[in-house]
Amino acid sequence: MGKYLPDEAKEEIDDEYLKMLEGLGDDEECCYLIPVFKNSLERVGTCSFIISDDKKVYDIAYCVHKNFWCQGYATEMAQGMIDYARSQGAEKVTIYVSQENVASNRVAQKCGGQIVSESTYKKKGTDIIMKDYRYEIVL
Repeated sequence: MGKYLPDEAKEEIDDEYLKMLEGLGDDEECCYLIPVFKNSLERVGTCSFIISDDKKVYDIAYCVHKNFWCQGYATEMAQGMIDYARSQGAEKVTIYVSQENVASNRVAQKCGGQIVSESTYKKKGTDIIMKDYRYEIVL
């Protein structure tokens, strides 16, 4: 699942990184969520958002477990976060998506995202340089 994410491969995670992951629930700058099925509480994936200091821009992210790909869950998660941002008075939502991740680009577009810029990032723990798009959704 992490092929297009900036995080290092699961096999490469060290103790320091694990401690950081365990503390995500206490992060005051980012809201991390774990969507689950209502009946079974089985995890569907993860999603998160970071709110700008002026509370006008929400940067969202989503990741669906491979077992649930192509079933609309990423779109549902993204749209839910967009709707929440709108209800909180946000003016814009941003989504960064790897240019190679066809499915996630489709999700951003389905949710009304327009590409406004391109950038690169280095995948943590590797020398791999990835290209991404920055989508914006004006609310």
